[in-house]
Amino acid sequence: MGLIAFLKTQFIVHLLIGFVFVVSGLIINFIQLCTLILWPINKQFYRRVNCRLAYSLWSQLVMLLEWWSGTECTLFSDQATVDKFGKEHVIIILNHNFEIDFLCGWTMTERFGVLGSSKVLAKKELLCVPLIGWTWYFLEIVFCKRKWEEDRDTVIAGLKQLADYPEYMWFLLYCEGTRFTETKHRISMEVAESKGLPKLKYHLLPRTKGFTTAVQCLRGTVSAVYDVTLNFRGNKNPSLLGILYGKKYEADMCVRRFPLEDIPLDEKEAANWLHKLYQEKDALQEKYNQEGVFPGQQIKPPRRPWTLLNFLFWVTILLSPLFKFGFGIFASGSPLLIVPFLTIVGAASFGVRRLIGVTEIEKGSSYGNQEFKKKMK
Repeated sequence: MGLIAFLKTQFIVHLLIGFVFVVSGLIINFIQLCTLILWPINKQFYRRVNCRLAYSLWSQLVMLLEWWSGTECTLFSDQATVDKFGKEHVIIILNHNFEIDFLCGWTMTERFGVLGSSKVLAKKELLCVPLIGWTWYFLEIVFCKRKWEEDRDTVIAGLKQLADYPEYMWFLLYCEGTRFTETKHRISMEVAESKGLPKLKYHLLPRTKGFTTAVQCLRGTVSAVYDVTLNFRGNKNPSLLGILYGKKYEADMCVRRFPLEDIPLDEKEAANWLHKLYQEKDALQEKYNQEGVFPGQQIKPPRRPWTLLNFLFWVTILLSPLFKFGFGIFASGSPLLIVPFLTIVGAASFGVRRLIGVTEIEKGSSYGNQEFKKKMK
C-alpha cells in the first residue's frame, strides 16, 4: 500500500477533511446570511452570489469523488444531447438506489458548470440539517413534507419563484420519493397492483404529483427533461464512507433528453407519461444487468481542476491555524486545556459521522413503508 493510499484510510485524515468541510460550511452559511440584505436590492445578484457560495461548499464533496477516490463517471447518451448540457434549464429524473447517487449527479453538474445553481425537491426535515439544509435555504430549494394536501401551495409557490432564475438550472426530482430498499419495493408493488399499474423490478412506483406540478410550473422556463438511470460496474453498492476511504468506483449514467413540448399538458396524461418512463428505466436496468452497459455512445466529460483548487484553498485557510492552536495546547501540558480540546475533537468526529449518516440507505426515511397501509384505508 502506497503512502497516499495509506493516508486515505486514516481516521485523523478523515477528521481533518470533515473539519474543513464543516467549518468552511459554517463560514459560507454566515456569508449567505449576510447576503440576505441583497435580496430586496438586487435579487438576481443575490442569486448569483449564492450560487458561487454553494459551489464552494458542494464542490468539496465532488472533489472527494473525483480526485480523492478517483471514481469514474461515464455517460451513455448521444453527442447532441451532451452538447446541450449546461446550456438550458432542465428537470432531471434520477433513480434513487444508491447512497452516493446525488454525488454522481453533482459531479456531472460540476463538469458542465451548473453545480452551484442545481436545485432539488427536498424533504423538509433536511432544512434543519446544518450546512446541507441551511445552504439549500439560501439557494431557494423547494422543501416539502411529502403530504400533497399540505405541500401543494408551498411547492407551487417555490417552483414559480424559480421561473426567472438567472443561472442555468438543473432541477433534480427523485420521483420515487425515497431510496430503494427491498421492503419499500415490496410495498410499492403492492400499491401498483392495487392501482392496476405495471410492476417494476428495479424501481419504486413513481410519485407523479411533484413531477406534473414541476412540469406545469416551470413550463416556459425549462427546455427539457433529462432522464438519468445510474448503475455501478461490478454490481458495487458504494457509500460515502467508501469514498472517504479512497475506494474507486465506476459509475455509468444513461441520459436521455425529452423536449418539454413532448410531455403532455394534461396532468393525468403527464402522470401516465412518467409511469411509462419508469417502465423504460426498468428495461434499461435489466439490459445493464445482462450486458454490463447501457445503450448509447460512451462519453467521459473531463474533470475540472476547480473542485481541487477550492478544497486546497479552504485547507490552507483553516488547517494552518488549527495546527498552530493544537500544538500550543499540547505544548502547554495543561490538562485543563488538553481535555476540553480532545472533547471538542471527539464532538467534531461525532458530528461529521452524523452528517455522513444522512446519506446512508439504512438510515433513510421510513417514507414508503406505510404507504400501502394508507392507500388501502
